[in-house]
Amino acid sequence: MSSRLKITRNAILRPAVLCAALLVTACGSANKVDRGLVYDPYEDNNRTAHNFNKGVDRILLSPASNGYGTVVPQEIRDRVTEFSDHLSLPNDIINNTLQGDLPAAGNSAARFVMNTVLGFGGFVDVASLFGMKRHDTDFGETLHVWGAGEGAYVELPFLGPSTTRDSVGLMVDIVMDPFFVVLRDPQRYIGPTAYVVNAMGNRYDYSDTVDSILYDSADSYAQARIIYLQNRRFELGIDTTSEDGEAGFDPYEDPYDDF
Repeated sequence: MSSRLKITRNAILRPAVLCAALLVTACGSANKVDRGLVYDPYEDNNRTAHNFNKGVDRILLSPASNGYGTVVPQEIRDRVTEFSDHLSLPNDIINNTLQGDLPAAGNSAARFVMNTVLGFGGFVDVASLFGMKRHDTDFGETLHVWGAGEGAYVELPFLGPSTTRDSVGLMVDIVMDPFFVVLRDPQRYIGPTAYVVNAMGNRYDYSDTVDSILYDSADSYAQARIIYLQNRRFELGIDTTSEDGEAGFDPYEDPYDDF
């Protein structure tokens, strides 16, 4: 069997295996989540990963982002952000299609073509100037649309807060990324490099908020967990009201207030 055929087969089989694993471990509907509900059976391991991530942030990411934000002008950082967003558009096209949202898929395709041709390869978001709003999505959302449950909360080394469903979605997005699958070394690493540089820019822009959560909170792990779950559920349009109709949980409330 040729190496090209093996690559093609793996690109097809890996997402299927990962999806099957997710659907077995996190099946069920996720249309309604009780107020404050956190399913965290791996908390000990998650806290270990969280402490590791805090160490990486303290020693590496925070100093690097401060240097990057101080030396590199805002205009250039904006171009890096738009280029990073541009490289994720093919995944938006795939996931919007899988979710059955063909207008959004068509919009994402049009944005990609327009910004590639008129936006200097994606460094300028020309499409937004024409009112073409981005329909940002991922395979985690696709799984949600297909009915897969949220699963357990997990914190991934280097990548931070996630859930079982979104962790699998992330791996599938990487496997399905046309730039990573089609391009050869070293071009295939342009996307990941742009993502890392953009992450440094975001860390610099939101340094006060990130520092407050990581270093000023009484329990940074619980605080990050609540904020992530609240924001992610909001993004997916999940109803977080309780059975008695109370509003969804406050991301800034004491996570142990009920104990």
